[in-house]
Amino acid sequence: QLQLVESGGGLVQPGGSLRLSCAASGFTLNTYAIGWFRQAPGKEREGVSCISISGSNTNYADSVKGRFTTSRDNAKNTVYLQMNSLKPEDTAIYFCAAAPRLFSPCVPARYVYWGQGTQVTVSS
Repeated sequence: QLQLVESGGGLVQPGGSLRLSCAASGFTLNTYAIGWFRQAPGKEREGVSCISISGSNTNYADSVKGRFTTSRDNAKNTVYLQMNSLKPEDTAIYFCAAAPRLFSPCVPARYVYWGQGTQVTVSS
C-alpha cells in the first residue's frame, strides 16, 4: 500500500521553528517530485514548496521564501520542510504529496499521492 506520512507538526510561538518530515512506505520517493501544501480553515489548499527528484530544483511560495527550506534524503526515503521565523498566518494543516515526474509545479492537481497532514499552529 502506497502511503505518505507527515510528522513534526505542533504548537509553536511566533518566531519559532519546526521541521516537518514526510516519510514514504510502499514505494520509494526517489522516483517522485515532492510537494508541501497547506490548508488553513476556510481557505483553499496552497502550494508551499516543491522539490525535484534529485533535490537540485526547488520552488517556494512568496509568503515563505527566506523562511522555509525543503530538502530530501532519498536514502532515508524522507523529505523535510524546515520552517523558521514562523508567523500566525502559517497556521494550517500541512500535507506532503508525490508526483511521478522529475519536477512538478506546486499545483495540487499535479500530485497523485497524499499524506493525511499534520497540524501546525503558530500562536502565543
